[in-house]
Amino acid sequence: MELSDANLQTLTEYLKKTLDPDPAIRRPAEKFLESVEGSQNYPLLLLTLLEKSQENVIKVCASVTFKNYIKRNWRIVEDEPNKICESDRIAIKANIVPLMLSSPEQIQKQLSDAISIIGREDFPQKWPDLLTEMVNRFQSGDFHVINGVLRTAHSLFKRYRHEFKSNELWTEIKLVLDAFALPLTNLFKATIELCSTHANDASALKVLFSSLILIAKLFYSLNFQDLPEFFEDNMETWMTNFHSLLTLDNKLLQTDDEEEAGLLELLKSQICDNAALYAQKYDEEFQPYLPRFVTAIWNLLVTTGQEVKYDLLVSNAIQFLASVCERPHYKHLFEDQNTLTSICEKVIVPNMEFRAADEEAFEDNSEEYIRRDLEGSDIDTRRRAACDLVRGLCKFFEGPVTGIFSGYVNSMLQEYAKNPSVNWKHKDAAIYLVTSLASKAQTQKHGITQANELVNLTEFFVNHIQPDLKSATVNEFPVLKADGIKYIMIFRNQVPKEQLLVSIPLLINHLQAESIVVHTYAAHALERLFTMRGTNNSTLITAAEMAPFVEVLLTNLFKALTLPGSSENEYIMKAIMRSFSLLQESIIPYIPSVITQLTQKLLAVSKNPSKPHFNHYMFESICLSIRITCKANPEAVGSFEEALFLVFTEILQNDVQEFIPYVFQVMSLLLEMHKNEIPSSYMALFPHLLQPVLWERTGNIPPLVRLLQAFLERGASTIAGTAADKIPGLLGVFQKLIASKANDHQGFYLLNSIIEHMPPESVDQYRKQIFILLFQRLQNSKTTKFIKSFLVFINLYCIRYGALALQEIFDSIQPKMFGMVLEKIIIPEIQKVSGQVEKKICAVGITKILTECPPMMDTEYTKLWIPLLQALIGLFELPEDDTIPDEEHFIDIEDTPGYQTAFSQLAFAGKKEHDPVGQMVNNPRIHLAQSLHKLSTACPGRVLSMLSTSLNAEALQYLQGYLQAASVSLL
Repeated sequence: MELSDANLQTLTEYLKKTLDPDPAIRRPAEKFLESVEGSQNYPLLLLTLLEKSQENVIKVCASVTFKNYIKRNWRIVEDEPNKICESDRIAIKANIVPLMLSSPEQIQKQLSDAISIIGREDFPQKWPDLLTEMVNRFQSGDFHVINGVLRTAHSLFKRYRHEFKSNELWTEIKLVLDAFALPLTNLFKATIELCSTHANDASALKVLFSSLILIAKLFYSLNFQDLPEFFEDNMETWMTNFHSLLTLDNKLLQTDDEEEAGLLELLKSQICDNAALYAQKYDEEFQPYLPRFVTAIWNLLVTTGQEVKYDLLVSNAIQFLASVCERPHYKHLFEDQNTLTSICEKVIVPNMEFRAADEEAFEDNSEEYIRRDLEGSDIDTRRRAACDLVRGLCKFFEGPVTGIFSGYVNSMLQEYAKNPSVNWKHKDAAIYLVTSLASKAQTQKHGITQANELVNLTEFFVNHIQPDLKSATVNEFPVLKADGIKYIMIFRNQVPKEQLLVSIPLLINHLQAESIVVHTYAAHALERLFTMRGTNNSTLITAAEMAPFVEVLLTNLFKALTLPGSSENEYIMKAIMRSFSLLQESIIPYIPSVITQLTQKLLAVSKNPSKPHFNHYMFESICLSIRITCKANPEAVGSFEEALFLVFTEILQNDVQEFIPYVFQVMSLLLEMHKNEIPSSYMALFPHLLQPVLWERTGNIPPLVRLLQAFLERGASTIAGTAADKIPGLLGVFQKLIASKANDHQGFYLLNSIIEHMPPESVDQYRKQIFILLFQRLQNSKTTKFIKSFLVFINLYCIRYGALALQEIFDSIQPKMFGMVLEKIIIPEIQKVSGQVEKKICAVGITKILTECPPMMDTEYTKLWIPLLQALIGLFELPEDDTIPDEEHFIDIEDTPGYQTAFSQLAFAGKKEHDPVGQMVNNPRIHLAQSLHKLSTACPGRVLSMLSTSLNAEALQYLQGYLQAASVSLL
């Protein structure tokens, strides 16, 4: 694409269409942009548009499109074509920083993100001048530019907060500190001075405080991994200024908005974070400053109001106290009973209250409420912080703290009892307090794993939780209902099983509640209870115990999906999946109605898939329905195909990328249920599965390979008979996969199925070419994973076609090639093969080479006979060699770049491990002994003399053991 006005105009029109709410206009425009994004100059056209377009909406749209383009394409993935040409990369890096700094804030943010994505790949090696270019802009004095630099630096350096320690990381951070720490410190001091100069100018203060927030965030990122020498030497400057900013109160910076945090609150929150970081990680160096920070933050907590805008500040301030109180050498600050009482009374109890804002979120923004409350993403809520502080205090003062709070809990419950409909919030706070007091250690998977011995959880459950759940109306006091259900969920390991069994019908009943939070919590609680383990690793709650509730459980779960706001509720769908898995054949009578509802749901969400977890559990539920029914009645597979194929066809025709990998997995499961033949409906699909476009998407590869394997297992003769012209296409897929380090193992899965199942004559003409391709790949890039797969393949080939055929095909490619493969690959590398079935294939294949290949006994290959036998005994007896050369360590770990749909394995579509030599050989050691006996009968004396002169003693001992076990001897 040329950088021409005509192309700019075309691009403008298509970008406009991508904003159209009508999918008929929007989708083709998106497809067009996708089709041209590989063209040279495309990213430069976008940058030109966002710089020169007269329409603001186009500028913004171009900046977002550009950022997403960079996100999808900048990373260079090994074995895959480079998606952005080098000249475009150079031009982008040369222009993006000045362009970002001169753009309005909305566009600046998008470009800043794009710079950090490019930086993650290219900085510092391929973009060495980025830092200098940024630091030089500090001199400009223009805070719009300075803030642009700070914002970019923040998005570039914030990954230091969660990267693993490594030499590369240290080197990069050191480089950044050398160039950035001093200018940042000078900018910090200058900005603070400007704040006092402009103390009465509201608009100037807003810009300056935005800078201070970003500077404080950068301080956190640069100090996270370790305490840099520079910051240790300049601690006085930073900490004194941080302290004075914490105590600052400027009327001009106060906001009227009760919801949105103002700049002052955001800055103080970040300073609390920075102080907590130093208190936790660098307590010795921070010691002199700690008392004044504790005092300042304590005063802040006692004087800050209950408005939502202060939530982040209050929670970070409480988190600071929590991190200080659990360190042994700050213990003395909290020992006094009056201090503890004061913290409980003034900080913890007030911040556990359920406020009007929480009630509003509970009713009107339930999805966000659930995310924060259930999934622990409520790190910045007051309640979570107060909870953490209780836990922190309990570390050293469990007795006194439990004593103080027990009093509060009792008085709150008494208040509630006086007038429940008015005082229900008191009970809510009481439940929350008990929860935070009782839970010492918690995991998502198991709930509470360690509890406070001083709190009687079962008694509280029976007296205060169950009565709420047993009340006749499920819609009364929804917050208390949600609290009660959450209590069951959290303390499911502490409450005795009989109480859990009493709770199950109550939870099933609450699936009908109108409140989204209540019916979601009920579904989630049931799902968690169904995954609990009892003795001997079976489920704690059995299908027999659930028998009386099956119908009402399934009815209420599916009904819950029709409640307003829950049509794609992932917790309900996960509970459906878990119920199927627990109940097994008890669900068969309900399958006709269940599969209809699941299919209708699938059709509806395929129009616009937006909830990945919901979709995943829905496909898992479909797989479970198929498995459970067809296990009892294999003939039923036809009725599932009838129900699902119409929807599947629509998904494939409309190219619903998110669903295609799932559809292939379900189809594999269905096809594997057929015994010996492939129905015509599948054969019609077969040619389409070989289309190159399907194989471009990495997420499609594992399920497509499995589906092709199912075709080969069930209908190789049909393919050879009626679709022989498609065999080259099948091998073309193998050729593409084998060329990629990430997907070569999938290529071998396919190849092994072709060798195992296709009639030999149908692949005769291609065999030599297959081996040549494999050798080319071995020469170009030999990785451990490839070698392991290659070894399994040649041994499977040997089992299928015979050892002589293997030797002949190798030697037809190049004379003496067979010996080279034995000497350079099989003998030294066989120890690396892993997996029961894989080892067995290799053992049987090598046994055939040793005992059924005449050239091994009477040509120059004979010298390899003993080393090969030695290697085979090693495969049986030595531990697996799992070493991987250093440079290969990360080959298999491949992030799917950008937005490509990654492959999500369906657990319940799992494939049984297939053993191609299962029928033939039960025990490979005995098989070796029997085969050697047969060989020694054919040429008496030869085998024994080779063994006695050359095999090492230990291996010989093992071999004698095999011969004894097989009750045979060598002649």
